[in-house]
Amino acid sequence: MNIGEYSVKNPVVSWLLVIVFLAGGYSGFTKMGKLEDPEFTIKDVKIITQYPGATAQQVYDEVSYHIEEAIQLMPQVKWIKMSISRPGMSDISITFQDKYSKEDFPDIYDEVRRKIADMLYKLPPGAQEPVIVDSFADVYGVYVALSGDGYSYRDLKDTADFLKKEMVLVDGVRKIVIGGAQAEVVYLDISRQRLGELGLSLEKIGQILQSQNVVTDAGKVVVGDEYLRIQPTGEFKSVNLIGDVLISSSDKTLIYLKDIAQIRREYKEMLDLLIYYEGKPALTLGISMQSGENVVAVGENLSKRMHEISSLIPIGMKLDMIYNQPGEVENSVSGFMLNLVAAIAIVIIVLLLFMGVTAGLIIGAVLLITVAGTLMIMELYGIDLQRISLGALIIALGMLVDNAIVIAEGMMVRIQSGMNAAKAAKEVVGKNSVALLGGTIVGILAFSAIGLSQDSTGEFSRTLFYVILISLLLSWVTAVSTTPLFCALFIKPKKNAGSNKDPQDAYSGFVFMLYRGVLKKALHFRGLTMAIIVGLFVIAVYGFGFVRGGFFPD
Repeated sequence: MNIGEYSVKNPVVSWLLVIVFLAGGYSGFTKMGKLEDPEFTIKDVKIITQYPGATAQQVYDEVSYHIEEAIQLMPQVKWIKMSISRPGMSDISITFQDKYSKEDFPDIYDEVRRKIADMLYKLPPGAQEPVIVDSFADVYGVYVALSGDGYSYRDLKDTADFLKKEMVLVDGVRKIVIGGAQAEVVYLDISRQRLGELGLSLEKIGQILQSQNVVTDAGKVVVGDEYLRIQPTGEFKSVNLIGDVLISSSDKTLIYLKDIAQIRREYKEMLDLLIYYEGKPALTLGISMQSGENVVAVGENLSKRMHEISSLIPIGMKLDMIYNQPGEVENSVSGFMLNLVAAIAIVIIVLLLFMGVTAGLIIGAVLLITVAGTLMIMELYGIDLQRISLGALIIALGMLVDNAIVIAEGMMVRIQSGMNAAKAAKEVVGKNSVALLGGTIVGILAFSAIGLSQDSTGEFSRTLFYVILISLLLSWVTAVSTTPLFCALFIKPKKNAGSNKDPQDAYSGFVFMLYRGVLKKALHFRGLTMAIIVGLFVIAVYGFGFVRGGFFPD
């Protein structure tokens, strides 16, 4: 007893498989991550080191050279992509080998930090500790502008901090960054002539302020079970307190800092970034989603939370959406889903035209079950729904029905000729299951180069192979299990069918006779047939040389 015969005689197992695939497919579609494009790992890291006052040559000799030497000891490094030594700063970009996956990079980044930590003793005294940047590949799917007439940057920053604390709690949100915030500094305007008269220097005043504005642990007094914590004052609580600092001049006279300097708190004069929205100064909030999340669902939760806290924003401030990736993803996925539904409909219509209504509906139903099962397994293995995985489903549609067509056609011919359904299932599945499995594996192997590729193109397109692998294997499973059951239920013997009816009579129609005639001629003139095949292959190989290559279409 093979799978086909078993499914006809014991339909409960096959119906259970159908229910699991349909329910799992619906659940998987609602839960699985939805993106516009697949996630993509940027396999680079930047190492930035400040060396104030040094020339470009000094930066290279004393900083960049030692960092490059340490990094080149790592076997994961592909090459040092860029090394720039400019006055006061070293900027080094490193690219790692393509064979490492996203899961490998936390350990690689840790090793980079260890290598840098081990060579810190080689850096000159004036060089700052290297900064390792490994998160510049973050994608901020939602960009919001915060603006308001009559509000200072400090007011906007306070409100942005409040919004950040509230929105980062939304499920699926990984990180929020604030852009356009202006750093506040305290300026001391001091006359150099006045400093010379008092015998003071800027360095001395800086040392005094630095020693004054410090938080230290002065200990505590313990008496029995009680203690008194000692907290000495000294740090500056406001700008005005800076002016009350006493400075000793060269003649030992104590003077207040405010008597020799103008002290003011303002925004940094050399601004790093200015953001305007609708002609008004603004701050931005960039919101990054967690990996594998349903971006559309996270976007809905985020919009709901923003609406809830909008009443807590000061009057006159407003939040405006600059970019909304969840909306773009929803439109993109919806467009691809429409294409997928249209492709399924076209396949079913073609089946109805050439296979008949009953066989066409059976194969169409098996196709839908296969697609549902594919969505279920995609969700189980964390494969997101994006343009590559959806494209793979569309590509595979034509191949998904091949196995079911062979089984359904064989079952239909035998049942209509009067053969028992269980016997027909045993005969058809027994003769074709191994050959169909071999053909399915060959179809999968045709896309294996994409799945096994270790470069960046392979990483971006890998879900194409995985989805085709899952869907084609499931198409074989449903073909040998579900298709015989449906054929037994819905295909009936013809009225004139008898036990002595030859199943081969079904192949006596005009189309089959025409095909048989062409096949006989091709086999009779086998030399000419092979010459034509080889010639077409050579022409195809030659023509392929004129096909332009590219990662993305124009």
